[in-house]
Amino acid sequence: MNIRGLGAALAVTACLLTACSSGGDGGDATSSKATEYTIWDPYPQFDDSSDWVKLLTKCGTDAGVTVKRTGYDTTDLTNKALLAAQQGNSPDVLIVDNPVVSTLAEAGVLTTTEDMKIDTTAVSPNLLAAGQQGGKTYGIPIGANTLALYYNKKVLDAAKVDPATIKDWASLTAALTKVKAAGKKGITFSAIGTEEGSFQFLPWFWGSGANLTQLDSAQGVAALTLWTDWLKNGYAPNSVLNNTQTTSWQEFAAGDFAFSENGTWQLANAKKTGFEYGIIPIPSQAGGTAPAPTGGEFVTAPVQSDTGKYPTTQKIVSCLTSADNALTTDTTLSYVAATDAVQQKQVAATPELKVWVEAVKAAKGRTSDDLGTKYPKISQPMWGAFQAALSGSKNPQQAMTDAQAAAGK
Repeated sequence: MNIRGLGAALAVTACLLTACSSGGDGGDATSSKATEYTIWDPYPQFDDSSDWVKLLTKCGTDAGVTVKRTGYDTTDLTNKALLAAQQGNSPDVLIVDNPVVSTLAEAGVLTTTEDMKIDTTAVSPNLLAAGQQGGKTYGIPIGANTLALYYNKKVLDAAKVDPATIKDWASLTAALTKVKAAGKKGITFSAIGTEEGSFQFLPWFWGSGANLTQLDSAQGVAALTLWTDWLKNGYAPNSVLNNTQTTSWQEFAAGDFAFSENGTWQLANAKKTGFEYGIIPIPSQAGGTAPAPTGGEFVTAPVQSDTGKYPTTQKIVSCLTSADNALTTDTTLSYVAATDAVQQKQVAATPELKVWVEAVKAAKGRTSDDLGTKYPKISQPMWGAFQAALSGSKNPQQAMTDAQAAAGK
């Protein structure tokens, strides 16, 4: 088992996350006598009575074993996974936030889907890419969430704005201008100096045509200029500098804002606001849907000393990600499914998910483009850049130039 870089991986994970049993009976490569298989997941909110834990139990039973499941906080889970690998005590199945997959893979913690004979052909390539590094795939997405724009219909009606006309940055900014003139507030989002802020900036950055390997390109500067101009013109509040996605949502839910950049996980809260709302994709600069970053977890299989456990692990992983189970699982987790067939079932059951399916189809992983563990070294200077520009301490060009210099070190 290769555990190189685990110390460095722990440090990388801390930057990324600002959303047991392994031994068996001694290394028989063809079979294992183990009857208890361990699963770690980042869903501590679900107890044994939940549909999620019932599914885990069923997948174990169908594979002929007992499942021992533990739910951890996301950050805690990743750190525990790295330490467990170092101690040779990894869980059999590990469900982790998608940006962490590359960190664990580089540290030698994970098997590949080829090793485990896991079929990924039905998975949307843009979602699978978040778990790929060096031409290999390390796990399979259980589903995905991403970002779009919620809108308050009453506010837009008062400003005489038809949300269907918002197709690009120019038409969105024009809508914000009308909303302000009507005495209401424009758009709220999270620009906090953490990974959460980077997550919210990426649709605008990628929607400009920019690439994460060149933060200070003309396109990247244009994205930051868009945000900066919104604050200067009063279309977005200064509170975005400290807003998390939760506090940003609370601002929108108060009823005065026209738009909120937020995710699928707010759908249940949207129904509780007391006002009529709608959802549109985040537009690219030149038109069309911007690539937003994917959130969501991958089901992975850590390296084991008892490789005879792998066939049973494969059955459990395949069960958890099968089309038969994905619809229930992704509904429980508020995720869009990772396969087209299940996405169609989701839209048929819940038509309002159509815009989210479209957003997920256009989305991309933060560690995609083979960035892997380079991503956090780029993300941190990037959030420093938009914090500097939005606070007025640097202009957008200087902020992105400095960020690129920092990212290139």
